[in-house]
Amino acid sequence: QVQLVESGGGLVQPGGSLRLSCAASGFTFSRYTMRWYRQAPGKERELVAGIIGPGSSTNYKDSVKGRFTISRDNAKNTVYLQMNSLKPDDTGVYYCNAFILGSDHWGQGTAVTVSS
Repeated sequence: QVQLVESGGGLVQPGGSLRLSCAASGFTFSRYTMRWYRQAPGKERELVAGIIGPGSSTNYKDSVKGRFTISRDNAKNTVYLQMNSLKPDDTGVYYCNAFILGSDHWGQGTAVTVSS
């Protein structure tokens, strides 16, 4: 059974930093691309960043390039999202995602609020 558990969200002032973690289980983690999505209040869920399984290739939403870094530790079955220079527009619930054998799997999400 695939499980994804996010943590690390919270309230932070503009310009601050947070590191999100997603602990995965129930599948061969190292083989799969992992992604972070976010959903702001009243908006649709959007892709923020992704990291390929076997390698280290990454991709980012344009508005977070240079501020966010996605990484993974295959020994710990964990994917991270380091978020720096946070802006109020980064506020939302952040979800970890894995697309496995034709199905999307999601964690419960972790809330990030950027506000002074």
